[in-house]
Amino acid sequence: MNTPEQSQLGKASAYVDQYDASLLFPIPRAGKRAEIGVTGASPFFGADIWTAYELSWLNTRGKPQVALVHFTIPCESVNIVESKSFKLYLNSYNNTRFTDAAEVLARLRADINEAVWRGGVVQSSVGVKMIGPELFDREPIYELDGLSLDRLDVECTRYQPAPDLLTAATEEPPVTEVLVSNLLKSNCLVTGQPDWGSVQISYTGPQINQEGLLQYLVSFRNHNEFHEQCVERIFMDLWTRCKPLKLTVYARYTRRGGLDINPFRTSHPQALPLNTRTARQ
Repeated sequence: MNTPEQSQLGKASAYVDQYDASLLFPIPRAGKRAEIGVTGASPFFGADIWTAYELSWLNTRGKPQVALVHFTIPCESVNIVESKSFKLYLNSYNNTRFTDAAEVLARLRADINEAVWRGGVVQSSVGVKMIGPELFDREPIYELDGLSLDRLDVECTRYQPAPDLLTAATEEPPVTEVLVSNLLKSNCLVTGQPDWGSVQISYTGPQINQEGLLQYLVSFRNHNEFHEQCVERIFMDLWTRCKPLKLTVYARYTRRGGLDINPFRTSHPQALPLNTRTARQ
């Protein structure tokens, strides 16, 4: 079983420029999920929505081609793909000749699908959408909708996840709210390098104390965990402590190494959000 410490994170890496699917490094989701109390059927649905900004390959005449790629990785998949390995894998396309963009897209889908379902039964395919240069100007920039928690003037003193900060008015009628913050920051599980993000929390249920929620989100500031794991931790802390009837947590992290990762977790089936980047992305 792969562990984060066995990956190329924090290590000097040779940049292979010939196609090599073996560079992908899957890490099982199960271990971190057990830490937050998810050991059987998961209480959430969703996906990890990735954007690759630095994909290039050669056509049959050796002329470079470029594209953006959106990946949708089901959260039910057995593994995440460690992001540096993803970047190294994409770099391996740089000096490889392909017949056309369709061949590249097929390789991407097959390789990522194999990596995230390795060790388990494939339940659904990874989504891959390639965007050519002629469509780059149609890629919009939107901020997450919702009431900003960042307007609150709160004192913040805790910088490791503190779920005890979360409270809800369980004695009052349920409400429906969408709350957002740009103050989410965590660190890479292995290297400790900062990961910056924005988060949107949509719920129906007892009204969540907004000051405590903002302090809780800030408490991730010195926490070392991958993006997907942070979002699942936030979801489970809200789910168990605030008892919402419905809950969705969606985070958009700024890119590193030409990749951004945007985990989406929801308690109820619904359409995935459009992969539209924020200004910081």
